[in-house]
Amino acid sequence: MKTLTLILTFSIISVFSQATLLLTDPPQPNESFKPNLTQHQQNAGCSYTVTIRTSCSSPSYTRDRISLSFGDAYGYQVYVPRLDDPSSRTFERCSTDTFQINGPCTYQICYLYLYRSGYDGWIPESVTVSGYNSQPVTFYYNAFIPAGIWFGFDYCRGYLPSTAAM
Repeated sequence: MKTLTLILTFSIISVFSQATLLLTDPPQPNESFKPNLTQHQQNAGCSYTVTIRTSCSSPSYTRDRISLSFGDAYGYQVYVPRLDDPSSRTFERCSTDTFQINGPCTYQICYLYLYRSGYDGWIPESVTVSGYNSQPVTFYYNAFIPAGIWFGFDYCRGYLPSTAAM
């Protein structure tokens, strides 16, 4: 009976939580991923909030350059060539950093990749993105980001376009 109550409680919390949880797969490298630089420069009509929680297992801070790209199943993509702030200690261990980003408008976000260049290393715990046409979505990393390769999640193949927010 306790197990059933616990499962029911967790289900209710999941339904009413603000972020959509994507828990099925670990992050993966994507050697063929290339951000769309043209789309990024030409269309910045929507704003997004990106919240990154750095793992307590991460180095105390990183001086590495961190890039981000996310998008939807229709090919709309947001690309940020540099998230970190070279003049401050962004991405400290056990901390949360929030960024306001402008980019092309997307529908439901279904992929997200991070790119790290440098020597310090970094372990993000999670990345949450919220925007105008998209429900908030959280991607759970909790993994070391390898240097020099896009690393993350692509759930677009299982995405049903008929459920896109219009």
